[in-house]
Amino acid sequence: MLKATDLTKTYNGVAALDRLNLEVAPGDVFCLLGANGAGKTTTINLFLNFIEPSGGTAQVNGLDVTRQPLETKRWLAYIPEQVMLYRHLTGLENLDYFTALSGTDHYPPDQLRAFFKQVGLQDGVADQRVSTYSKGMRQKVGIAIALAKQAKALLLDEPTSGLDPKASNEFSRLLQRLSGEGVAVLMATHDLFRAKESGTRVGIMNQGQLKQTLTTAEIGHADLERIYLEQMHD
Repeated sequence: MLKATDLTKTYNGVAALDRLNLEVAPGDVFCLLGANGAGKTTTINLFLNFIEPSGGTAQVNGLDVTRQPLETKRWLAYIPEQVMLYRHLTGLENLDYFTALSGTDHYPPDQLRAFFKQVGLQDGVADQRVSTYSKGMRQKVGIAIALAKQAKALLLDEPTSGLDPKASNEFSRLLQRLSGEGVAVLMATHDLFRAKESGTRVGIMNQGQLKQTLTTAEIGHADLERIYLEQMHD
């Protein structure tokens, strides 16, 4: 569903991303780990076509994002560190607006409320103004928007940053559910524990390069931390 081939981005001759090659298949949760400046957010932004590559290609469902930007965005949903919603509107009004904006068929109110229930938001929350929501609740609205859009690929940039352990755990369970439904997930994160719990694979990035890829089922938390620290010192 997501594929990078020699994907490169340079600024003034300095590589922010250096010949990245990766694939995220339906059902994969691929977590990009690395320090600030490692190239994680650059990768996400290239798949979203927020920035243009200096070389290589980013593809969504076999389509080049630079050549077919509108078509590729039909398959994508994006959740940044801070989900931007209209604070003066209710959660339901936000969901209705952003779903319509994506070009998805109009949903009746009962169906919109069903999306809130699917992401674990309690009854009544849909009718509250977003200004009263916690960060964890706003992130869940982002997932609800992805569900309503019927996105086949989900791009996340530090989505659990600032969440308490309970909210982080709930977010991980949502990702696992989407994985089970065949959604391809690419997540940039600093959180090694959450990457191990949520991801099917992790990729360790340093100085714009993908240094190592690991399957989470085959390693423990301590092993992941040790390998990560080794790569950071290289």
